[in-house]
Amino acid sequence: MTIARPVWSHDGGVCIGESYKRVVKLTFFRGASIEDPKKLFNSSLEGNTRRAIDIREGEKIDAAAFKKLIRAAVAANSAVRAQRAAKKK
Repeated sequence: MTIARPVWSHDGGVCIGESYKRVVKLTFFRGASIEDPKKLFNSSLEGNTRRAIDIREGEKIDAAAFKKLIRAAVAANSAVRAQRAAKKK
């Protein structure tokens, strides 16, 4: 059985969405390297790379802070891509 999960990407994976019985989980591929001053990351905090946001029914998320996380994830991907390109030269 194949389960479809939305994946958002820009210069690499940014975030994957998963739905569970009690939460919707948004996992950021490079979350550990992204600043999160509003503390949106509340799951998978022990990992060295990923961080996640678990959203429960009825919860509201700080939209402005979420947009900043998305932009920071895109910037992190772009930086890694630029570093890889520079090494190839």
